Amino acid sequence: MNFLAHVFLSGGQAEILVGNFIGDFVKGAQMEQYPEGIRTGIQLHRQIDHFTDTHDIVKKSKERLRPEFRHYSPVIVDVFYDHFLARDWEKFSEEQLDAFTMQCYETVASYRAMLPADAAHMLTYMKRDNWLYNYRLKEGIHRALSGMAKRTPYDSKMELAVHHLEKDYEEFADEFHAFFPELQQHCADFLSSVK
Repeated sequence: MNFLAHVFLSGGQAEILVGNFIGDFVKGAQMEQYPEGIRTGIQLHRQIDHFTDTHDIVKKSKERLRPEFRHYSPVIVDVFYDHFLARDWEKFSEEQLDAFTMQCYETVASYRAMLPADAAHMLTYMKRDNWLYNYRLKEGIHRALSGMAKRTPYDSKMELAVHHLEKDYEEFADEFHAFFPELQQHCADFLSSVK
């Protein structure tokens, strides 16, 4: 899952949200330098990634993209799934998406001194262009994937992936909606186990 799902699945707890947000920027034992709540968020991030990467429904979504995008297909599916979370937000939350995203940016920014440099740098642009809110639009997804394509060292072609989203839109939507409740339950179980 991409950033919107990660922060949404943090159970409304600030430090867990921050840890979940920075999870991709913290490697191995670096996690030990953070307070307990942020460490839990990093662990949750890893739980989400593992559950998603090994799930049969997600594998189906990835296989549809693999012929053209090869090992970038998991990254693309993560972004597609964030699109459906944002598009269908009211099915998952009573809070307005725009209010939720602004609160997330403020929460993460309030821990700026603890953020890895790359995460802090990215947050500036994420907030300025409101990435999380704009995932609800196909244009927002295209922008996100085009930005990722520019940052990869190889020709990923991710900037073309939105055409696949449009072509197989209902299939991706159905797969997301079949998968996401299972991921929600997995995250709830994990957070209950670490209380």
